[in-house]
Amino acid sequence: MATGKLKKKQTIRNNEYYDTQAVFDDLYSKAKQNHSFTNLLEIIESEQNILLAYRNIKKNKGSKTSGTNKSNIIDVGEKEPWRLVSYVRARLNNFTPHSVRRVEIEKYNGALRPLGIPTIEDRLIQQCIKQVLEPICEAQFYKHSYGFRPNRSTHHAIARTMFLTNRHNFQYVVDIDIKGFFDNVNHAKLLKQMWALGIRDKNLLCILSKMLKAEIKGIGIPTKGVPQGGILSPLLSNIVLNELDWWIANQWDNKKTVKDYAYQSNKLKALKRSKLKEVYIVRYADDFKLFCKNRDAANKLFTATKQWLSERLGLEISPEKSKIVNLKRHYSEFLGIRLKLWKRGNQYAVKSYMTEKSVKKCKENLKGKVKSMQKETTIASVMNFNAAVLGVHNYYSVATNVNLDFCKIAYSVNKSLKCRTKRISSKKGKKSKTYQKYYGDYDKPPTFVHEIALFPIVHISNKKAMGMNQDICNYTQAGRKLIHDNLSNINSEIVYYLMRNPVFGESAEFNDNRISLYVAQNGKCFITGEALEISNMEVHHKTPQQHKGKDSYKNLVFVSGYAHKLIHATEQATIEKYIRILTRQAIDFKRLNQLRVSVGNLEI
Repeated sequence: MATGKLKKKQTIRNNEYYDTQAVFDDLYSKAKQNHSFTNLLEIIESEQNILLAYRNIKKNKGSKTSGTNKSNIIDVGEKEPWRLVSYVRARLNNFTPHSVRRVEIEKYNGALRPLGIPTIEDRLIQQCIKQVLEPICEAQFYKHSYGFRPNRSTHHAIARTMFLTNRHNFQYVVDIDIKGFFDNVNHAKLLKQMWALGIRDKNLLCILSKMLKAEIKGIGIPTKGVPQGGILSPLLSNIVLNELDWWIANQWDNKKTVKDYAYQSNKLKALKRSKLKEVYIVRYADDFKLFCKNRDAANKLFTATKQWLSERLGLEISPEKSKIVNLKRHYSEFLGIRLKLWKRGNQYAVKSYMTEKSVKKCKENLKGKVKSMQKETTIASVMNFNAAVLGVHNYYSVATNVNLDFCKIAYSVNKSLKCRTKRISSKKGKKSKTYQKYYGDYDKPPTFVHEIALFPIVHISNKKAMGMNQDICNYTQAGRKLIHDNLSNINSEIVYYLMRNPVFGESAEFNDNRISLYVAQNGKCFITGEALEISNMEVHHKTPQQHKGKDSYKNLVFVSGYAHKLIHATEQATIEKYIRILTRQAIDFKRLNQLRVSVGNLEI
């Protein structure tokens, strides 16, 4: 019987490769029980955790971005695994952070946003720490914070806001903008918050304190703030505001009552009979909304929250951006969407659009892609345009009236598109599988550039924003089953053997990629399809190292020992010997000859 494709969450798969999932599950379980962790560095500097950290960051977009020492992930990957592990352990043993490179990127409004780029070595160390801290924090984070957390997205946050306004008639929203949040985090307070979460390894807290005070090149040593650009920064920012989440939740949703209730719904009914004010929070990073049912409650909450942020976290709000909104009269903006309650018969329902800023930004972005196509008419430039269209469609499709917004965007961009692609466009070409999947029902003929169909900007319809399934969790077996299938047809003993026994003298990249290769090839030889065994499996470089072949995944393949000899054999007698051993029927000669030619040998 045919089996469906395995569900895969790459971070969880990586945990399987390096046999760390059980360790992280244990941390999560203990944190749920308010356990205190005093020896986390032992886990952080374990060989499995360090090599897992390398694997997790090497595919990151910014892994090739260098810090102040000019090195990037390629330089790190060239180290042998044991040298890489020894290096990280030595740094952690007497940690002094490298200086941070300051980069300023222009925001949409023209202002500059500072980014702090640590060296790749410090980013690797941060990743080692993040992997261990995340399960502890996830066990204690509030369920309705959605930013920079596993399996959560902006769409989940938007879905929650629509649920509260549509289903529960929360017409008043308290919008609070924290002034320069990332630049004003109090270091001492943050460390105390980590201690309260059970992170009580004093050596680790000392390392984190030093990281927060890493010198910013050309500026100096910061006394407050979490630098945007570091791997740990999103997690640390969530730790800071997690206290706000629970402060709001404990006023209603998580309010302790004298009587214990078997069901949350019964508890909420009892609370509604009290004089307490109903309030909910939805937060995405430092962008959050507080939902109330009347103006009086909203006024009190606005004042109380402003005071709490100042006294408890040392953070100030931006007066010009913070306000109370009556959704029956005005729009409230959240994550690029503006929403309002409109009367429909005897009830109110949410109508939502893109914000004006989002519409303008979208127009400028797509017009920029059109200019790129005109300037450099390549397949890549066409694909970039299509990717941009699909990206904004996917993101903004949760707005109920998104089709009206994209009519305006299409009207503006299509004029530029028609003018700038006049000489390079045609009506002939092929619709890709992606086009057929997302735009197959579009009833107008597409425009082709390089015989590739351009995705129609105007063709979009609303998709209901789906709420977060709170049962999904990377750190419980039941939670993982909802999003991920364990490797079932792979010999896990060999996977663990590959992880625990790196090839001496080869790079960390080589040794990490051979684990991926084994799984991707279903544990079988690339040439014969036979099951690989520990005593009879070798990694072959398609382009030899002496010809500048790299240790990249695309340049490697797993074969049996005899198949490897057959690839490199040049004497006819030797070739015939290994064909007899492997049997002619088992050999895929097309694959074999491709590999032989790539190393400079003749086809068989």
